[in-house]
Amino acid sequence: MTRFLYLLLFFISSEIYAKRSYYLYVAAESDDAVSLLEFNGENIKEIERINVGVMPTEIEGPHGITVDPNGDYWYLSLAHGSPFGSLVKYTTESNKAISKTILGLFPATMQVSPTTGLLYCVNFNLHGDMKPSTVSVVDPELMVEIKQIETGSMPHGSRLSPDGLLQYSVAMMSGELFEIDGISMEVRRKLNLEKMNNSMNHTSNDHSGHSMMDHTSHSIMKHSKVKPTWVIPHPSTRKAYIAGNGSDEIIEVDLENWKVSERIKTGKGPYNVEITPDGNILVITLKGEGSTAIMDLNSKKIIKKIKNTTSVSHGIAISPDNKYAFISVEGIGGEPGIVDVIDLETLNLISSVEVGKQAGGIAFWKISD
Repeated sequence: MTRFLYLLLFFISSEIYAKRSYYLYVAAESDDAVSLLEFNGENIKEIERINVGVMPTEIEGPHGITVDPNGDYWYLSLAHGSPFGSLVKYTTESNKAISKTILGLFPATMQVSPTTGLLYCVNFNLHGDMKPSTVSVVDPELMVEIKQIETGSMPHGSRLSPDGLLQYSVAMMSGELFEIDGISMEVRRKLNLEKMNNSMNHTSNDHSGHSMMDHTSHSIMKHSKVKPTWVIPHPSTRKAYIAGNGSDEIIEVDLENWKVSERIKTGKGPYNVEITPDGNILVITLKGEGSTAIMDLNSKKIIKKIKNTTSVSHGIAISPDNKYAFISVEGIGGEPGIVDVIDLETLNLISSVEVGKQAGGIAFWKISD
């Protein structure tokens, strides 16, 4: 009888679990569109395509996207401004734009802190001069930019600490990691990620290892060999993991001692990194290979590489239950973008869906039973 009840409960719980639906948003930079996707545990499909461009004759380049901690709103950066880009606020109830504000040059990745209530967005400055750019701090209720904080050259990937009090970003061309205090809105520390400075882990007060100027000319910026493109703090330890796009490696940073603690070779062109909420798995898009790598963070070894459906693997969103990774893949030229679903238990690609061209920014919204 006990065995029968156990099996019955197992099948009931399995049936309930199988009916879960996962929802996420993905931006298509070359189509001025955002797709709302639904995954039912077996198949992923596009349930709505939202046109986000304002000017009919211009491609405005939706780039970064995030959903607020309560799941009520999503925010989108339109990177191609004249010259400044903008941030647009949408409601998840109707997927209609309700507010907009101007940011810096080529606004990119962003997050809303559940603690400060503020939104932090890096200004990538992709087409501008090689000089320090900024992080914009925005009040998302009023949709007003409060401050721009100067960081490094071409800041791109950015994420908040688990407590929402610190913002981390990496500057692709100056090769630095920045830590911003979310309340004082000031840079607390910066770290040079170049290999030649492994033993010189300086803070922002020590300029000997962090100069971004050529020694023969104070107007020429050095280009990073590491080219860091993304950073993700670990959910439960004082570590952060950085994609070294130019050096083909993952860089582990000890946040307690503010130094590079390990460098792990990956494959060609790691671009985006995300960690499962349980802290066990690091998912890495390898833009130069068109594949996704899975790293066991306990052993620090890549346990599998999974070929994506098409070329130019880009962004990652992981479901809160640790089960699935959703990968945006740009495609080439006029090809449609793709979102691939990877089962993080079997480590297999299990479903894919076409979206708009140059699929990039991707954000998880919710699980619905």
